Amino acid sequence: MMMSLRFPFLFSQPTNLPGSGSSSQNNHRTTPRPRFSATFAAATAASIGAAAAAGVAVVSQNPNHPFFQHAANLLLPNSSSLLWASVSLADGSAPVVEPKSGVSFPAVLGSSLTLLGVGLRKKSILGLTNIDVYAFGVYANGDDVKKFLSEKYGNLSAFELKNSKDFNNDLMEADISMTVRLQIVYSKLSIKSIRSAYEESVGSRLQKFSGSDNKELLQRFTSQFKDEYKLPRGSLVELSKEPGYVLKTIIDGKEMGSIESKLLCRSILDLYIGEDPFDRRAKDDVDLNVASLLQQK
Repeated sequence: MMMSLRFPFLFSQPTNLPGSGSSSQNNHRTTPRPRFSATFAAATAASIGAAAAAGVAVVSQNPNHPFFQHAANLLLPNSSSLLWASVSLADGSAPVVEPKSGVSFPAVLGSSLTLLGVGLRKKSILGLTNIDVYAFGVYANGDDVKKFLSEKYGNLSAFELKNSKDFNNDLMEADISMTVRLQIVYSKLSIKSIRSAYEESVGSRLQKFSGSDNKELLQRFTSQFKDEYKLPRGSLVELSKEPGYVLKTIIDGKEMGSIESKLLCRSILDLYIGEDPFDRRAKDDVDLNVASLLQQK
């Protein structure tokens, strides 16, 4: 028997959060409030020679919320049946904090995009140290997710979806409205650095998915990051896949351009939720929360 107490949406969080210091120069950045986190897991043997186990990390911003307490009471007692339950943020409309950077992301972007996962882009410097470049949030239109994926994946559990390569490919390939929102964390980042980084990372994905370098397509995308624009700490960059596989780039609210290309959209998403993502924890959150969307009736 499998019981789910999953309510949108789940976000993995480490127990050690950054300090409570804040910067008055960054209006976008918020200091994370203390969080309560716990992990629930259970396992059982179903038949001779077979066993099953499952667990999900759970987080709540308010451990005293009645829903959280009730869920905890249900999960703690010993049980001989297979039990898998997860508890998410008590208030689904509350912003979600990327814990390592302290950057806050709205639960809903615009009128229809739901936050599915948050992560952090790190960059190695000469192989000696890593710097935090930007935090990011991955958003998707829930109605689109259900429209394009429910028939094939609606009856599968989050565990099954997480281990399905087809599911991950279909999520990126389908004409689902999605946005990756970046908030700059590194104070010395230049737009030239962002452009160079995308030339490398997006360029490799274009080659991977098409078998050719697609230099013209890559140049059209990276040329949107013009030297005249600055990216101080707290700047926002949005890479939005709109209906018809149109990729729109927005920097601090100003549209830089749009390109219609399914290949480019797929290559951008692969950086964040593909097989080798910038932040594995963020990808896992996206998988779990897409599963939650698909199970909603």
